[in-house]
Formats: sequence, C-alpha cells, structure tokens
Amino acid sequence: MTPLSFVCWRWKPVTKQRSEFSPDTVRVLRDMVARHYRGPHRFICVTDAPQEIAKDIETVQDRGDFSALPAPAGGLNPSCYRRLRAFSPEMSEVFGERFVSIDLDMVLVGDVTPLFDRDDDFVIYGDTNPKTFYNGSLFMMKSGARSQVWSDFDPNISPRRAYAAGHHGSDQAWISFRLGPHEKKWGKSDGVYSFRNEVKSLGALPANARMVCFHGLMKPWSPGVSDRYPWVRQHYRLEAPCLA
Repeated sequence: MTPLSFVCWRWKPVTKQRSEFSPDTVRVLRDMVARHYRGPHRFICVTDAPQEIAKDIETVQDRGDFSALPAPAGGLNPSCYRRLRAFSPEMSEVFGERFVSIDLDMVLVGDVTPLFDRDDDFVIYGDTNPKTFYNGSLFMMKSGARSQVWSDFDPNISPRRAYAAGHHGSDQAWISFRLGPHEKKWGKSDGVYSFRNEVKSLGALPANARMVCFHGLMKPWSPGVSDRYPWVRQHYRLEAPCLA
C-alpha cells in the first residue's frame, strides 16, 4: 500500500500577525497522527525554517509563494495563500500520490483512519462559516486533482473576486470561489468538529468525535484551555522524544 502523506505548514510571519506556532506544534501533530491513523504514512512539514524542526521529521522547503499577499479582510487576519501550491500537479513529486493537508491547530481525538481511507480524489472540511463553503484546515486529494485552484490564481485579482463573492479567509476563500459548493466534505457526521462553533460550549467531546479544529484565536495550547477541557490535555500531547 502506498503510504498516505500528512502535510503540515509552518512559516514565520511576514506581517504584524502574531506567530503562535512553535516548533513543538509540529511534533505534537506528528505524534497525534501516529496514534490515531492506523495505515502506513509519511509526515511532512513544509517550512521556511527547517532548522527549527526536529530532525526526525521530514521537511520540505517552503517556497514562500504569495507570502506577502495580505488577506482581503486586512488587519491580523491570517494569510495562507502559500498553501495553494499544494494544488499544483508538481507536488506529486514532493508529497506523493495522495496526501492530507492538515493544520497545526487540529486536535486528533479518535481513530481518523475512516476519514482518509477512501478513494475520493478530493475531500475537504466544511461548514464552519456560512459565507464560505470550505475550511482550509483540512483537505485530502490525489495530487493534481484540483489543479485549477493553483493555475487560475492571480494574486492581483483572485483574492478580491473571492472576497466580493462573500467568501471569508485567504486560501480557503479562493478554494471556495474557484471550486464552488459541490465538493465532498467532512463535517460533524464524520466526527470532524469546530471547537469554536460546536465543542467549546459542551462539557465533553461528542461521542463520534475524531478531530477538533481550533480555527480562530483560541488554540489548544492557549493559556487555560487544557485546564478547562481535559480532553485537550489528554490528546494534545507529545509522544515521541525530540531528536535535537
């Protein structure tokens, strides 16, 4: 069986946006994937600071595509346009035939194998914002399956077109605008939950939870989160030693 690649992205900020993603966030995600995905896999970090990542983690140099392009909403809104390169067909040579792009602020809380052991050429997380079809925190695809997301992106006009159509965010706004509303999605019925929208107010995890997405300002490592939510402390933790 060809290993599935799990790809995360960590870069140093180029705007006033505060960086909260320490090198340890990469290690914690690596360990959660190892605990909760039962198939053969690679774990890859795309980064502009490979020297900061533990040596036992595979790294790919971040090319910095559109790194200075701000999110249309301005302010401290995150700009993640560099992740659009994942949609380039050439990434098959880097990530392999099939890969999952996953954010560092995802918390894996159960067996995620059923989410990813499926033959669809593209699946993405959705339903976190009524104005936007998809959330860029999590998607899986066969390399090159939606290459128009990359090839049709024009930094001079594409962000404004997506924003004018009512889509929220940076890369996820363009993905939503370019692909339209009919892609296959993960949601609550699959066990993929939004912490902010669906879990924060609950006393415990939903019974079918597999992953919780911490989109927004609050993160699993934010002060007090692990104290208020014991399931975060249970699952968001290091397993493997750091090889400095």
